[in-house]
Amino acid sequence: MSKKELQYFNIGDSYGGSQSWFLDPWMHIGGCGALTMCDFLLYMACCKGKKDWYPYDTDRLTRRDYRRFGNSVKPYLRPRESGIKDLETFVDGAGTYLEDVEIEGIGIEALDGTRPYEEAEEAIRNSIDSEMPVAMLLLRHQDDQFNFFEWHWFLINGYDDGEEDFRIKVATYGKAHWLPLRKLWDTGEEEKGGLVLFGLETNKRVSE
Repeated sequence: MSKKELQYFNIGDSYGGSQSWFLDPWMHIGGCGALTMCDFLLYMACCKGKKDWYPYDTDRLTRRDYRRFGNSVKPYLRPRESGIKDLETFVDGAGTYLEDVEIEGIGIEALDGTRPYEEAEEAIRNSIDSEMPVAMLLLRHQDDQFNFFEWHWFLINGYDDGEEDFRIKVATYGKAHWLPLRKLWDTGEEEKGGLVLFGLETNKRVSE
């Protein structure tokens, strides 16, 4: 049994950022993809010493700067009526952003939601053990306990391999949540989401 939670950042009393802070209705409703990328970059800036990955003051995080940052990432992971509902769109948009702002040394890989549960658990465990968060997309789910997370991107930044289910810690809307991964992964729906994994490698973009 093991448990690992990554160091994370706070903005005021908020655990990470929140799309509810945005005045732009498209970002307020559909900016989760762009802001999940923002949260990953902020984690790297605040917790892994990559301060130049965030263009504002990492020692004094504010909602105003977070909104400005989100709006700068928005063109690459643009909110749209159907949302960013496939992994490839996220991988391509995130990779283009990294190239345009000249951030090097990050590999991006997608693990489709159709892959076996065991692959997802192993990928998350390995990434968190390497101190790298994981982006996750959940589309529809037949279990009502996950209604809050449907059609939504969020960041995984911890896991708990306890006596019962393997649980993941996710950050979204300024709060932390613990979710059972096996139940979350088995959506019961034909249309799947999946994971986006980051690695300190190259800007090579890979998707399955």
